Amino acid sequence: MSTSDLEPERLLGMYRDMLLIRRFEERAAELRMAGLIPGFLHPYIGQEAVAVGVCAALGPGAALTSTHRGHGHMLARGASPARMYAELYARRDGYNRAKGGSLHMIDTELGFLGANGIVGGGIPLATGAGLQLKRSGVRAVAVSFFGDGATNEGAFHESLNLASLWKLPVLYVCENNLYGEFTRQDRHQTVKDVAVRASSYEMPGVIADGNDVLDVHRVADAAVERALEGGGPTLIEAKTYRHRGHYEGDMGAYRPPDEVAEWLARDPILTFGARLVAEHVVDQDALDAVAREVEETLEEAAAFAAASPHPLPEEALEDVYAESYEGAALR
Repeated sequence: MSTSDLEPERLLGMYRDMLLIRRFEERAAELRMAGLIPGFLHPYIGQEAVAVGVCAALGPGAALTSTHRGHGHMLARGASPARMYAELYARRDGYNRAKGGSLHMIDTELGFLGANGIVGGGIPLATGAGLQLKRSGVRAVAVSFFGDGATNEGAFHESLNLASLWKLPVLYVCENNLYGEFTRQDRHQTVKDVAVRASSYEMPGVIADGNDVLDVHRVADAAVERALEGGGPTLIEAKTYRHRGHYEGDMGAYRPPDEVAEWLARDPILTFGARLVAEHVVDQDALDAVAREVEETLEEAAAFAAASPHPLPEEALEDVYAESYEGAALR
C-alpha cells in the first residue's frame, strides 16, 4: 500500500497511534521501576504497526481479543491511556477497578473483550464473538491477536476449523515475533510461516510485514472486506519483533545481538515517520508536534492514575461472579 492511498490526516493519525503505544509502554516500564505499578508488564514495544494497521481497518461494532501483551491493541482501538494507567496502578478509576491489571484489562464499550494471560486463550473467545456477529446480522468482524506460540495450542486449531466451517467473520492475527516466550520459533514448530497452517482449514493464510503499518493495513483491510461479504475467516501472519524481553526485567540474553540490532534498525515508528517526510506527506515539524501531544497526553494520564483512589477492601468481591454446583449464580 502506498501513502497516496490514504489521506495525510489518516497517515499522521496512524503515526500518532504507534507513537502513543510506544511511549505508553516506555513510561509504564519507568513507573514500574519507580514502584508505582505492581506485577508484571509485557511491553508491546516494536510491534506497534500490527495493532495500528489492523485496527485502522476495523469499523464500529468489531470485537477484539488480545494476549498478555495487550496494551497496544487496546490503545489502537481507542482506549483511554488515563484509565489504562489507573488500572496498572491498581486504582479504582482503572478500566476494571483494579481487578484486571495488565493481563486482563477489558473495555466492552470498545468491543475489547480483554487481554488474556492464557496462551491462545483469546482465540476461541473471538471465534464465539464472530459466531454471535453472524447470527445477529451485525456487519462487523471479530479479531483475535496472538503470538506464534499460540498456534501450537489446540484452541487455535479448533477455532480455525469451526470458523472456516461456519464461515465466521473473524480475523486471526498472529504476531510472529519469532519467540514463544524464550523459545525461538524454529525450536517449537517446524513451519517457517505460520500462515501455511490456514491451508488445513481452507481459509486464506497471508503474510504481512509486521513492521510496516501500511502493509498490515492492506492485508487486514482485504480480510475485513472478505469477511463482511460472507467469505469467512482469514489467518494473517504479521512478521515482527519485540524490542525488549518477554516481560519487563527479562534481559533477553537468549537472542543473538546481531539479530536484535537488525530488527531495531527496522523500527516501525522511525521508518514510517521517515517515509512520511521523504514522500512529502508531512514535514518533521508535524511529527514533532505529534510527539509533544503524545507526551502531554501521557503526562496527564499518569497524573490521573496517581490521583485515583485505592479500592477499599470491601470492594474486593464487587463485580465478581461464579456459579455454584447447583447452577445458581453467586456473587
